[in-house]
Amino acid sequence: MKVDHSFFEEVSAKSGQDLSRCFHCMCCSGGCPVAHGMDYLPNQILRMIQLGMKQEVLESRAIWVCVGCYACVTECPNRVHIPYMMDALREIALTEQVNVGEKDIWAFHREFLKQVDKRGRIYELEFMARYKLATGNLFQDVAMGMKMFRLGRLELLPSSVKHKEIMKKIREACDE
Repeated sequence: MKVDHSFFEEVSAKSGQDLSRCFHCMCCSGGCPVAHGMDYLPNQILRMIQLGMKQEVLESRAIWVCVGCYACVTECPNRVHIPYMMDALREIALTEQVNVGEKDIWAFHREFLKQVDKRGRIYELEFMARYKLATGNLFQDVAMGMKMFRLGRLELLPSSVKHKEIMKKIREACDE
């Protein structure tokens, strides 16, 4: 079987990581607090990248479940930054319009960025309402929302940053 290394090179370049430093000790997967929700563990994703399994990687849930907490980086003896790799994979998946492996997380990202574009910050009440409508999980977190409101953690009225145009320029630069 001939391995196509172009995907490995693309992810390495986009992430700014030398992914060949990984010797698959599995420390990243052992330290990952969200590994239980992944279809492939972080070390498996990295190995699949090395083997050129582009479609499988880009359609996986794992790249969307990673929360970028850096627990894997602190465990890695070679300091491979898995969160940078996962960010690069999400970017490639979105650019190539691959079917997202975790639709609720994609809806979360999409609604989050819409809020940033609209106000320069998140208006939690509207954000969660739009997210819940997008996913169809309308009543899943009502009790938590009510508790947050009682504790003064949810604002009833939205606010915006003073210089939204600066936020817009930052977002546009990120999209380039």
